Amino acid sequence: QVQLVESGGGLVQAGDSLRLSCAASGRTFRQFAMGWFRQAPGKEREFVAAISWTGRRTAYYIDSVKGRFTISRDNAKATMYLQMNSLKPEDTAVYYCAAVYANYDDIPRPEEYDYWGQGTQVTVST
Repeated sequence: QVQLVESGGGLVQAGDSLRLSCAASGRTFRQFAMGWFRQAPGKEREFVAAISWTGRRTAYYIDSVKGRFTISRDNAKATMYLQMNSLKPEDTAVYYCAAVYANYDDIPRPEEYDYWGQGTQVTVST
C-alpha cells in the first residue's frame, strides 16, 4: 500500500505560479512511477504529467501545459512535485497525484495507476 497526500493548491490569479506536492508513505516510494491528473467541474479527468521512478523520464499529456508545468520527484523525501507557472483560468481543477509500481524508466498508461491521493484544489482567477 502507498498513501498519497497532495498539498500546495490554492486560489491564484492568472499568470501566477504554484507548486503542488505529493507526499507518499508506505511502500518504497522509489519503486513507483508517479503521475498528476486533474479534473475540472463537469469535465473528464485528464492525465497531466508522469515521471518514472528513477526520475529520468517525464511525460506531459496536455499540450497547453507543456512549457509551463514541470514534474519532478525527490525519492529521498518520498515526494513528487508539479511546478505550475503562468497559470491560466483553464488550469482550474482538482489535481490528484497517483502512483503505480513500475520498472526503472517506465511511464505507465493512465489507466494503470493504482494509488490515488485525495486531491488539492487549484483555482485560477482572471
